[in-house]
Amino acid sequence: MSSSAGFPINDLLRRRVQTGIVITTLTLSIASTLFLLLFSSRLGIGIASASNTLTLGLTTVFTQFITFIGILIFIVGAILTSFIVSLMMAQRTRDFGLIKAAGCPNSLVGGYFMTELLSVATISCLLGLISGFLADYIVVNIVFGDYALANWWFAPLIFVLFFGLIVFFGLQPILKASRLSAAEAISPVNYYGLIITGKSKILSHSKLTWRIASRSMVRRISPTARMVIMLSTVFLLLTITVAGGIIANDTTTSWLAKTTAGPTIAIAYNAMGEQYELLLSKFTGTQDTTFFNYSDRNLAIPAVIEDKISSLSAVTSVEKRLILYKEVTEISNSTAINGNHVSIGGNRQGTSLVIGIDPQNMVTTFSSKGQSITSNIPPEAVIGDSIAQTMYYPDKNLKINLSEPLSESIKIENTTFRIVGVCIDALNNGHVTYVPLDKLIDTTIASGPNLLLATLNESVDRTAALLEIENTVKSVDPALEVFDLRQTNDANTAFLHATWQTVMFIPLVTLVSAIICLVGYMMLFIDEQRQEFAVLRAVGVRPKLIIEVSAIQSMIVLLGSFGVGTSFGVITTLMTLMADPLITSTTIAIIMSLLISTLLVMFTLSLYPAIKLSKTSILKIAT
Repeated sequence: MSSSAGFPINDLLRRRVQTGIVITTLTLSIASTLFLLLFSSRLGIGIASASNTLTLGLTTVFTQFITFIGILIFIVGAILTSFIVSLMMAQRTRDFGLIKAAGCPNSLVGGYFMTELLSVATISCLLGLISGFLADYIVVNIVFGDYALANWWFAPLIFVLFFGLIVFFGLQPILKASRLSAAEAISPVNYYGLIITGKSKILSHSKLTWRIASRSMVRRISPTARMVIMLSTVFLLLTITVAGGIIANDTTTSWLAKTTAGPTIAIAYNAMGEQYELLLSKFTGTQDTTFFNYSDRNLAIPAVIEDKISSLSAVTSVEKRLILYKEVTEISNSTAINGNHVSIGGNRQGTSLVIGIDPQNMVTTFSSKGQSITSNIPPEAVIGDSIAQTMYYPDKNLKINLSEPLSESIKIENTTFRIVGVCIDALNNGHVTYVPLDKLIDTTIASGPNLLLATLNESVDRTAALLEIENTVKSVDPALEVFDLRQTNDANTAFLHATWQTVMFIPLVTLVSAIICLVGYMMLFIDEQRQEFAVLRAVGVRPKLIIEVSAIQSMIVLLGSFGVGTSFGVITTLMTLMADPLITSTTIAIIMSLLISTLLVMFTLSLYPAIKLSKTSILKIAT
């Protein structure tokens, strides 16, 4: 290795702790950004959709949430990159001056530090990409259960973006140092990036620890201000992630529970039962690639089955369903705005899983917006969120400027149903339409229901109840089967919960980066005050003064950032991320405990440099 390249590499190795902090911080920022892009694409969200799992309504919620945290993660990553790289290269100013004093020309000295900067940028970007893909592989195997090839083209995009940021922010201290004379570069003012002001009167009558802490912070306004901005953004990100993630998880899970929590037992002929389970499991990524004839009259369930099942003590309720797959048509409406008639919607067509239910005997609640079906006359319908977003949305290409499902209708064959609600349903990924059973039979001339859903009494033994139901069903028609849907429904809920947990996990990597950056920032404080601490120790001041000074400095920075970040985070979460959120006192307690715990952890870890220095001998501190 040539001397021009060997010196900067050896210098980075000599400064292992500082170099490690910089590379680790940058690596985690790059990895979290890459993982966010990869994971969102697997959910069908973002700039490159790779799967079709969640319903379109839930996809919209996730898109809005991930967009918010994605922007914040990139902002935090840019601020972290700016701070940590500028700090790293600014601390090299004194070395710049020493080398210049030894007779090296500016070009050679600049080449040394440029090599260091490019080395750190290359290593950090490569490690960040590797870590991002590794995290994607691990998480996808846990959440999806089956790893598919990631979007590799994200790698060069992230590499170029962060490499450019690192070089841009790192060049500024190098160029600044190159314009200084050797004496100016060696000066502690430039070495620590300090701003020397007049004698500070802040807390002039306070204790010694407060005077030392405040004086140091006043002298270092520039890096302190950047640290406060960075931590405020981190706490904003953390608040939106923790508060928004928990609230969104509870809210969307409650939406899903309305359509899946009640009926856990299905009774149907084998082909129909298996198809129904397949339609439910599409929510977790199972693909329906086979044609199924829902109109087959041989799938109709004998009417006597409902009476026999309802009479069992283990069964609390039974719901009849007729499931068909039909062409549906949007029926527009109009309204008066400022005296003018304005059209609402259009006449778009699509396909939907159409489910006939008995409005007077339902075991589930279908509506998350609007209301459930209440009567046959006039005919009412509840549509799935995916139908609402594929057929009932403004489309400028079709000159549809206004569209609202609850103000329109849906047509199935020759019957028009007024839409009274929109639901989040795992069945067929939300591409469903619920209508009154009798009206659907009349419209399609179907022979009758082809599926029964039963709800069990929670106090009975489930295994014994399933066996009793199966024996009862087989006594009428041996070809009928009993399907336990609890496992599939639980898998859907678990998948939604795991997805939210994964999204909430992403900013934690950024939080770790911020903590490492904070520790590095406090190391700069301690390093700048070493001589002062050595003098104080020599005149008999106890070692814990170092910890007290560091604690005050850290507390001021953290509390200020925490107050700003959490305030804006709460406002953003409640006002923009989700309509009609489900918030309980338990939810608020969990959110507050997590945020305060994070603050305490950051405060404790920030004291590490001070604790380490307090255990160092006076002679070592002074040297």
